Amino acid sequence: MYAIIEDSGSQIKVATGDVLQLDHRPLDEGAEITFDRVLMTSDGEGRTSLGKPYLDGATVTGKVLRHELGEKIDVYKFTRRTGYRRKTGHRQRYIAVEITAINA
Repeated sequence: MYAIIEDSGSQIKVATGDVLQLDHRPLDEGAEITFDRVLMTSDGEGRTSLGKPYLDGATVTGKVLRHELGEKIDVYKFTRRTGYRRKTGHRQRYIAVEITAINA
């Protein structure tokens, strides 16, 4: 069984046991998170349910595993012949979520 959920403006295909890397939220490790914006569910045997735009009563639950930092991104600004150089960096914060149940 799998579902397609909407989170942070993107659509994600999830199945039970998947580990996702989602945008940071102020949640503790081990906390339950519920996704109620479910766009589609399928049982894997050809029966699918489509929402318009979301399915009523369908939820996907997950468990927060850990907080993570993404890869370091270096940002360079440079203007030639003026001596203008700037270097900054950024590391995006994520949470790792394991999908525990799909309730259709």
